[in-house]
Amino acid sequence: MLNDPNEIVLDTQAFLVSETDEKGIINFANDEFCKYAGYEVDELIGKPHNIVRHPDMPKAAFKDLWDTVKSGKKWRGFVKNHTKDHQHYYWVFATVYPFINCDGKKGYISCRRVISEAEKEKYEKLYKEMRSKER
Repeated sequence: MLNDPNEIVLDTQAFLVSETDEKGIINFANDEFCKYAGYEVDELIGKPHNIVRHPDMPKAAFKDLWDTVKSGKKWRGFVKNHTKDHQHYYWVFATVYPFINCDGKKGYISCRRVISEAEKEKYEKLYKEMRSKER
């Protein structure tokens, strides 16, 4: 939606990074992730990553994400997140990388960047259609 006062558009150089354990609990969040999500880092550490999941996101998108990364493959996709106040939102293109740390524990690193207006419009429409089929 053009000129939505509740949308926060990422700076073109923004690069949001977070790391979770295999259950999706946040272990790390960079300053830019905190800035756009509206949280202090200590409010995110130890919380489930879905703390920023916008209700407009279809369940199937996250099922695909989890199925992909649990199989050891990277996942790429478009995600709409909400901020701490649940009034604002932002879109990102995310790449989630599975890894195994030096202790043999699985985890995931998510790197996100800005998306184009055309991409946003495409996925807003697609996700709305997907959600209508979930009901």
